[in-house]
Amino acid sequence: MGNPKAFLTIDRKEAGYRPVDERKCDFGEVEQTLNPEDRRLQASRCMDCGVPFCHWSCPVGNKQSDWQDLVYKGKWREAYLSLTATNDFPEFTGRICPALCEKSCVLNLTIGQPVTIRENEAAIAERAFSEGYVVPKTNIKRSGNKVAVIGSGPAGLACANQLNLKGHEVTVFEKNEYCGGLLRLGIPDFKLNKNIVERRLNVMRAEGVEFKNGVNVGKDIKMKDILGQFDAVCVAIGSETPRNLNVEGRDLQGVHFALEMLQQQNRVVAGATVKDKERISAKGKHVLVIGGGDTGSDCVGTSNRHGAAKVTQIEIMPKPPVGTNPDTPWPMFPMVLKTSSSHKEGCDRRWNLDTVRFIGENGKVTGVEVEEVVWSKDENGRMSLARTGNKEVIKADLVLLAMGFVHPVHEGLVAELELEKDGRGNIMTGESQLTSHSRVFAAGDANVGASLVVRAIASGRSAAESIDSFLKERKK
Repeated sequence: MGNPKAFLTIDRKEAGYRPVDERKCDFGEVEQTLNPEDRRLQASRCMDCGVPFCHWSCPVGNKQSDWQDLVYKGKWREAYLSLTATNDFPEFTGRICPALCEKSCVLNLTIGQPVTIRENEAAIAERAFSEGYVVPKTNIKRSGNKVAVIGSGPAGLACANQLNLKGHEVTVFEKNEYCGGLLRLGIPDFKLNKNIVERRLNVMRAEGVEFKNGVNVGKDIKMKDILGQFDAVCVAIGSETPRNLNVEGRDLQGVHFALEMLQQQNRVVAGATVKDKERISAKGKHVLVIGGGDTGSDCVGTSNRHGAAKVTQIEIMPKPPVGTNPDTPWPMFPMVLKTSSSHKEGCDRRWNLDTVRFIGENGKVTGVEVEEVVWSKDENGRMSLARTGNKEVIKADLVLLAMGFVHPVHEGLVAELELEKDGRGNIMTGESQLTSHSRVFAAGDANVGASLVVRAIASGRSAAESIDSFLKERKK
């Protein structure tokens, strides 16, 4: 702990966002950066707590206190090595993680000013790339084992990266034209520039990982053929079955799942050409986003950049508390109202509204009928919904369903192998993340349900450990 009094004398300072009027005109990253000296001072605020709750709350187990101190001392290379000992992709999480660590920081409890851990993490990663600390490892001793990873989202990439570094020959299969999963085709460029993803993929390629794009395992190639070529398989296909709204008018033109718009927009930013009749555009339209999570927020930001006339976001649940929530006390992650950079760009947010039906003219959506609901808790803490009968119609030319995802796609490889599923439809595994098939493991959202990028990375790393142990045991 280089400066034991810094947390008393230095206030939290965030890099902040680019001006709204500027950032709404492009898809460049909205977040700014601090200069190196300010970043060093922010790192000095870490108290090096005897019980580091930041470490406890981090799914990958980052040793935040260690690399904060190294940044303060100007030891950026050592900070990067410390950071990547637990996190394969700090340049991703440093941009898009909700920072569970900051919510559990002792300074958040005492003065409401946690250390800027997430921003510091991103700064370390960017310094490492810019100063050449990130050098592909070319002296990896090979084991002779071959592993297939199905899916190239954060879980699949983390699993592939770890297995490759352990000496196994890894091939990643991705059904889309780009690798990265939702990092590449789900999260908007204004939150995560895709050059950042491609930069990391190039490092992995240089280290020996093979990527096969445009290959849908279970359709283009059967799992039995994969199992015939590889010693083990990790299924990291994500949770891509979206939650639907099966109400009257669902088939009207202009009602889309959120990812239909977000994936198309990411392809357009990458240079793809989309026919006008296939383009999902919010330009000049009244947009209604149904669902209050991060995906809904991404739809809000994308719609604003298209030039929407008005954006409204509704949520069936009650409005979360502002600031603190007694149901989720420190050091837990607080379930409180989250206002994203996209919300600040223009959005009418409403809660306690259930969708009754979609209304249209000439086959196109023109509005959505909603009903106000109220929630109550029983003696066991279970929430129950009651309808009030108060209905209204919200004008909408474009409706985006952003209500989350229910489970991985079952058609294809899951059905072919008849993998056992849990009650929610996720691929069931044991403690080692081994599925009901003797050589097939599962990681990430496909295994535990839709969650955070940092949890997917942790799951991928854990799966890699189990696969490595499995392959070593087979050789005995």
